[in-house]
Amino acid sequence: MSAAILLWAITFAQIALAIAMALALTRMIKGPRAQDRVLGLDTLYVNSMLLLLVFGMRTGNTLYFEASLIIGILGFVATVALAKFLMRGEVIE
Repeated sequence: MSAAILLWAITFAQIALAIAMALALTRMIKGPRAQDRVLGLDTLYVNSMLLLLVFGMRTGNTLYFEASLIIGILGFVATVALAKFLMRGEVIE
């Protein structure tokens, strides 16, 4: 019984994360300002990281956890670089 509940919860989480990714992609494409597009990109990488984590829970493979960690690190660096570019106009001083 608990395995069936876990399967349904993971399936629901994957569907909800896929919808959240679609909405973040919409914000990234249609954002009226550059700050909205950066926020959409930030949300997109967090959602993709969480989707990989949920998929790793479903399959039981630890490779997905490591891949989500790499996505998290690269996404954070990209967000900081884009924010610095929007504030100062250059990334490397």
